[in-house]
Amino acid sequence: MDIKAGTVVGLTYELKVSKEEDEIESAPFSVEVREEDDPFYFLFGQSGLPEKFEELLQGKKLEDEFSFTLTTAEAYGEADEELLITLPVEQFSKERGFSTEMLEEGNFLPLVDENGYPMQAKILKNLGEELLLDFNHPLVGFDLHFEGKVIEVRKATKKELEQGHVEGATDTEA
Repeated sequence: MDIKAGTVVGLTYELKVSKEEDEIESAPFSVEVREEDDPFYFLFGQSGLPEKFEELLQGKKLEDEFSFTLTTAEAYGEADEELLITLPVEQFSKERGFSTEMLEEGNFLPLVDENGYPMQAKILKNLGEELLLDFNHPLVGFDLHFEGKVIEVRKATKKELEQGHVEGATDTEA
């Protein structure tokens, strides 16, 4: 079966990132490896992943290997200054499930938006009474270098298509 809209795709891969600053590109460095014991699954066409990522995988089959690079513009773009927000430290209390260690600069806070969807923010600076948070995607501003293999392609279940996400990696009921 080919990768196309309405299929569940399982991948193993290594993701490396690089950044161009002052017209000098950094050497790509590894930020994520997904192996056969913990593959990455997504619902093709409804993944929320960069459009170019899906475009470059479309038509591939089980056991096909891939290697491609998404430019910053094709991936998550440049940082948006409007997604840098200060919030009162008191919003991140122990009663709300936050520990002092979680509020250190550089950490990512697990949060939930007003619709109940998980999201995260990176703590850029503790300003005492407030935290400066970055809600940009962690891979914003980077070129993404993928190298991997397709390990599963199957028709998505009716439930998966309705919900817009993969239920279980080995759930093959239609």
